Amino acid sequence: MNVEEFIKKLVDLMDTDAEINLSTKLADVEAWDSLSMVSFYSFCDSKLNRRLLPEQIKSAQTVEDLFKLATGEAS
Repeated sequence: MNVEEFIKKLVDLMDTDAEINLSTKLADVEAWDSLSMVSFYSFCDSKLNRRLLPEQIKSAQTVEDLFKLATGEAS
């Protein structure tokens, strides 16, 4: 999954029209809430075969952090 595909999917998961890029701070996105976190977790698990811990998602500060979690670049 490339960055563009990831961002498109994340915007869809959050159901937002907000402008999002890798440097976007999640705290600045009103639509990034607990439901979005659960949706992201589910997406990573079912579509990307990535098992994440809820703490990993909660600790993400930017969209890039989420991208790294989703692609396995984060430890």
